[in-house]
Amino acid sequence: MEQPAIGHSGRPHKVISRHIRSPMSTHLVNVAPPARVRPPFDTLTITFHWTTLLIVLTLFGSGLLYGQVEEQSWAPPLLQVHRSLGVTIWTLTVLRLLWRVTGARFPEFPASMTPLHQTAARLSEYGLYALLLIQPATGLAQTILRGRPFEVFAWSIPSLVARDLPLVGILHTAHEIGAWCLFALAGSHAAAALVHHFILRDDVLETMAPAFRRTGTPDARAGQDRGRRNRPVDTVRSRSTPCGDERPVGERNRAA
Repeated sequence: MEQPAIGHSGRPHKVISRHIRSPMSTHLVNVAPPARVRPPFDTLTITFHWTTLLIVLTLFGSGLLYGQVEEQSWAPPLLQVHRSLGVTIWTLTVLRLLWRVTGARFPEFPASMTPLHQTAARLSEYGLYALLLIQPATGLAQTILRGRPFEVFAWSIPSLVARDLPLVGILHTAHEIGAWCLFALAGSHAAAALVHHFILRDDVLETMAPAFRRTGTPDARAGQDRGRRNRPVDTVRSRSTPCGDERPVGERNRAA
C-alpha cells in the first residue's frame, strides 16, 4: 500500500507500508467449550436402584443368618422374611426392566471411558439383572420341590408338587453359588463407582446419586481453566509505536 508523505525537502514522496493493522488486534486460540455436565438418571430408576440395593443386602444377611440358626425356633419366620423379600426383588427387577425399555432416562457414558470399559460396565449390569431374576427363582423352586406347605408374606401356600430331594439339592447348591456371585458382582460394581468418584473424580456415581454431586467436577473445572487460558487476548500497541510493530518494547528501544 502506498501513501504520500512529505520529506525534508518539502516534496512529496511515496512511503510503502506493508503491514498496517489496527491499534488493537485480537487473537483467538483454541477456545475450548466448557465441559458438559451429564444429567442424572430419572427419579424412578434411581429409586429402583437404591431399593434393590437395600433388599439385596437384607437378603444376603438373612440368608447367612438362617444358615447359622436353622435349628432355632425363630428360624422359620426368618426364612419366611427371606423368601418374601426374594419374591419382592424378583418383581421389582421385572418392573425395573419394563421401565428401562419404556421410559427410563439414561445419561451417556463419560467421554473418558474407553469402549472396552463401557462394554465391561454393560456386561456387569446385565449380569446383575440376570442374577436378580435367577436367585429368587432357584430359591422358590427348591422350596416348592420340598413338597411341603410354605409361607410367603402373609399367605400360606399348600404343597404343590411331590418331593424331589435330589433336585432340591441341586437347586440349593445353585442358589448358594448364585448368592456369592451376586455379592461379588454387586461389590465390584460398588467399588468401581467409588473409584470413579474418589480417584477418577468424574460424575459416574453422581448420576445415580445426585446428592453426591459436586458443584464442579474436575472435568468441568479443567474445561473452565482451558477456556480462561485460551480466551481472546487483546494486544494493545502504544500510540508512539508504528502500526504493525509487534516487537517487545525492549527491542524497539534498542532499535531506536
